[in-house]
Amino acid sequence: MKTFFILLGLFVLVAGRAEPADVGQHWVGTWGTAPQLTEPRNLPPPPGLASNTLRQVVHVSMGGEKMRVRFSNAFGNGPLAMAVVRVAVSAGGSAIKTETEKVLTFSGQPSATISVGETILSDTLDFDLAPLSDVAVTICFHETPGDVTGHPGSRTTSFLEAGDTVSAAELPAAARTQHWYVLTGIDVQAEISAAAVVVLGDSITDGRGSETDKNNRWPDDLANRLQTNASTRMVAVLNEGIGGNCVLRGGLGPTAAARFDRDVLGQESVRWLMVLEGVNDIGGSRGTNSTVAEDLISAYQKFIDRAHAKKIRILGATILPFGGSQYAGTGHEAARQAVNDWIRTSGKFDAVVDFDAAVRDPQNPSKLLPAADSGDHLHPSVKGHQMMADCTDLKLFEN
Repeated sequence: MKTFFILLGLFVLVAGRAEPADVGQHWVGTWGTAPQLTEPRNLPPPPGLASNTLRQVVHVSMGGEKMRVRFSNAFGNGPLAMAVVRVAVSAGGSAIKTETEKVLTFSGQPSATISVGETILSDTLDFDLAPLSDVAVTICFHETPGDVTGHPGSRTTSFLEAGDTVSAAELPAAARTQHWYVLTGIDVQAEISAAAVVVLGDSITDGRGSETDKNNRWPDDLANRLQTNASTRMVAVLNEGIGGNCVLRGGLGPTAAARFDRDVLGQESVRWLMVLEGVNDIGGSRGTNSTVAEDLISAYQKFIDRAHAKKIRILGATILPFGGSQYAGTGHEAARQAVNDWIRTSGKFDAVVDFDAAVRDPQNPSKLLPAADSGDHLHPSVKGHQMMADCTDLKLFEN
């Protein structure tokens, strides 16, 4: 089998250097999303980004008193200029709590230009960031490229308004879109014992079947459990799912193999990695002699080796049932079972999270439990997302 691991982007910090954390502290990723080239149907609506204001809301996992924010032009075909960026506690919808608003700087300057293919970090900002809170990041742009770096599956409303309205308390006239653009991560300073778990996945992890603006994807539900459990409150969750993503070839966005360095190893203070991906590889495979199960197992082994080389514990999550969906078929089900058997019994992963067992119908194990089914027989419902989080043993994250 060919090697599919393409190094996708070590961070190049062009408008701000990665500042060290204070003594006794280190940087930990508290929110993240996997960037990709935005498809034409998901581009920003009128009036567009250039010379206009974009307010985006994100839901962090772990809190902190100092933060920095990451922005990406990884897939742009020209420079991207931000005239000013402000952060504030969200007051719901497009509204912000104006008394919390602060300006981000980049090497001491309020503006920054991101070159083609590059990613930048803001300077450290003193900010009272509560755990499990919503933060609004508002950008007023100068020029922007035609090819936009973003994350289509935000399941969160963003607000785009003409002109410079970056400090407005609310943007009632703004165009609304359920996508994120340019913004890719938030880090906080935390005690040395704090760490992050990265979830590498596809549309199930990205939140298909959850509710817009409700932050009830299964990684959100897991973050809620971690933050309300005393022994795991210093564990952050980074959702690096991409809808339609594949492990090896095809699908939407860079494959999991291609983006592993960026979306897993490139995050701050990662101690755990959970892998829930492969259903699109299986569903897209053709032919009775398909080797998709073998190829996925080989890719998982590479993930394991690369994670262990960085002292990251890697958890294997079993692939959910898809009987009755567009992916259903005898060969595809056999491949799913082969992959899940290997995840459960090989002993290669540091631990196993058996999502399949948690959400399958005991009367028909190739299908989702009706209560866990969003209706397409492939993606979990809101209840299904919660069941996935609930079956995850929090003791896995206690050391």
